[in-house]
Amino acid sequence: MSKMRLLAIFLLFLLSQQQHNTVDAAGGFVRTSGHHFVVNGDPFFANGFNAYWLMSMASDPSQRPKVTSAFAQASSHGLTVARTWAFSDGGTNPLQYSPGSYNEQMFKGLDFVVAEARKYKIRLILSLVNNYENFGGKGQYVQWARSQGQAIGSEDEFFTNPLVKGYYKNHVKAVLTRRNTITGVAYKDDPTIFAWELMNEPRCPSDLSGKSIQSWITEMAAQVKSIDSNHLLEAGLEGFYGESSPQMKQANPGIQVGTDFIANNQIAGIDFATLHSYPDQWISNSDDQAQLAFLNNWLDTHIRDARDVLKQPLLLTEFGKSWKDPGYSSSQRDAMFSTIYRKIYWSARTGGTTAGGLFWQLLAEGMDSYRDGYEIVLGETPSTTGIISSQCRLLRHLGKLYARMRNVEKAKKAKAIRRSQWQAENKAKPIGN
Repeated sequence: MSKMRLLAIFLLFLLSQQQHNTVDAAGGFVRTSGHHFVVNGDPFFANGFNAYWLMSMASDPSQRPKVTSAFAQASSHGLTVARTWAFSDGGTNPLQYSPGSYNEQMFKGLDFVVAEARKYKIRLILSLVNNYENFGGKGQYVQWARSQGQAIGSEDEFFTNPLVKGYYKNHVKAVLTRRNTITGVAYKDDPTIFAWELMNEPRCPSDLSGKSIQSWITEMAAQVKSIDSNHLLEAGLEGFYGESSPQMKQANPGIQVGTDFIANNQIAGIDFATLHSYPDQWISNSDDQAQLAFLNNWLDTHIRDARDVLKQPLLLTEFGKSWKDPGYSSSQRDAMFSTIYRKIYWSARTGGTTAGGLFWQLLAEGMDSYRDGYEIVLGETPSTTGIISSQCRLLRHLGKLYARMRNVEKAKKAKAIRRSQWQAENKAKPIGN
C-alpha cells in the first residue's frame, strides 16, 4: 500500500474520530420522558433566550465576534438554550433565494452558529419558516408558487397549496441533512440542536375552524420525523385555544388565528408544547396591573393543561416587555420576568411539565440597529440580568437534585436486586451436612 494511501486512510480515521467526539461532547440528544425533558436520563431544564439574528450576523465573517460574544455572555450567566431562525427566504442576502436554491455563505453562517453554540454548551431551537413577511415567510413561498402559474389568492394557502407545501418540505430536507462545514456533523445528527420548530407563530385567520393548520402540522411533522428521528419537534405555537376546547377560548386575549393549543400539540410527532406571552401587545389598552393579571392566568391555564391534558413538556419560547410601552419602567419588566420564572420554577419543582422560558431577545453590544424595545443586553440591565441569572441557578440546582434522587433510586433498585438474588441463591442451598 502506498504512503499516500496510508496517509489518506489515517486522515479519514482522524476525521471520523473528530466527528464522533463532536457528537459525544454535546452531551447527548434532548429526549422526553413522560412529560419531562431528559438528557442521558437526567432532567433537562431550559432557561434561555431568543436571538433570531444569529445566522444573518454570522454570514459576515467580520461580524461573527458578535455571535461569539452573545453565546459567551449567555453561557457565563447560566443560559442553556437559544432559539433562532434557520430560514431567510428571498429578499436581500437570503438563505434560500429561490425554491431549493441556497446561498452557501448564509448557510456557512448557520454552520458557525451551531458550532459556536456547541462550544459554549448552548442548545439550539431552530425555526424553519416565518409566518410573517420578515425574512420572507409564508408570503415569499406563496409568491414563488404564483410565479410558477399557481392561482393563489390568500397567503394562507401556504398551508394548503401542494406546490407551496412541496417547497417547504424541500427546505426542511435541505436544513436537516445539511453537513456542517465546520464540525463535519450533519444537523440531523448533532445534539447541539435541541429541537426543530415547524414555523414561527403559525397563523391562518382565513380558517378559524383550525382544520388547515391541523392538517399542515400533521403532514409536516411526519415529514420532519421521516428525515430525523434524533431531535424533538414543536410546532411554534403561541398558545391560543381553538375549537377542540371551546370552553378555554375565554382565556385567549381576544385573538383567534386558526391555531389550537390542545389539538395541534396532540398531533403525532409533536414532542412538546410551546407558549408565547406578550400582554403589552395583546391587551395593549390595559394598564400594567391588568396585563400582569392576564399573564398569571395565561401561564396557570397552560401549565395545567400541559400537565393534565397534553401530558407533555411545556416551554415558554417567547416572552418580553418593551421599553417602548407607555409608562414603562424597568421594575415593570422585572416584575414580569419574576412572575414568569416563579411559575416555571414552581411547576418544575413540583414535578410539573414546565421546563423553562426563553426571553425575547438577547443582543450583543454594538447592535443598536436590532433594538426593538424588548432587547436585553446583559451588561446594560443589571436588575433584569440578576433575575435571569438567579433563575438559571435555581433550575441548575434543581436538575442536580433530581439527578441525585434518580441515582439514589437506581442504587436502591440495584441493591434490592442483589439482595433478591442472594436470598434466592441461599434458599436453594441445602441446610446442614
